[in-house]
Amino acid sequence: LAALGASLTLVGRDRAALDDAVQRMPVGTRCDVQVCDVSDARAVRKAFDAIERAGHPIAILVNNAGAARSAKFAATDDALWDEMLAVNLTGAFLCTRAALPALLAAPVGRVVNVASTAGLVGYPYVAAYCAAKHGLVGLTRALAQELAASRVTVNAVCPGYTDTAIVAEAVANIVRRTGRTPAAARAALASRNPQQRLVSPDEVAGAVAWLCLPESQSVNGQAIAIDGGEVTVG
Repeated sequence: LAALGASLTLVGRDRAALDDAVQRMPVGTRCDVQVCDVSDARAVRKAFDAIERAGHPIAILVNNAGAARSAKFAATDDALWDEMLAVNLTGAFLCTRAALPALLAAPVGRVVNVASTAGLVGYPYVAAYCAAKHGLVGLTRALAQELAASRVTVNAVCPGYTDTAIVAEAVANIVRRTGRTPAAARAALASRNPQQRLVSPDEVAGAVAWLCLPESQSVNGQAIAIDGGEVTVG
């Protein structure tokens, strides 16, 4: 989005990570930060109020906060369940609700939710994560219908295993539990993709950016899998 000339406000819990992201933006990008836990309704409201006071009208909202923890269903306690829903689903709800008045007032508004192939199919040992991501896809489809007569579209991208910190944590978990080497663990995850590779974050970012362009105005309520063909949904 920065490469396309967008002005940005980055929202997240870790100020150091936000500042590092700002440093990596293209030269000339206007990029602000707001430290906020998106699962905290009061913090979200405070962050979006600050964005409004700064005079930065919101035309695009990308809900990409995410967390993934695995456990057998029988070992999934209340805390794990609540955390997965809070970060992956409630956070998107809170941010979208806070941004919606500005999005409706914009000439064109876009909401893009970063879901997962786990929002389209089931995977073992991540029931709470799957439930949250299925919920995010459902939220996407419902809100797209509700806002269809406006100038706001709502879509989701559903990446497969992507070369990010979440997958690095999954690799470490596999190594710890099975004794496999890191290379073997990564290969096991990549093997789910028919292209036999992990998805690149740039591929996901490119899909998000396309959904924000004028040419995508007729794309609404979609959950687009970015997974090399792993998931096909009829």
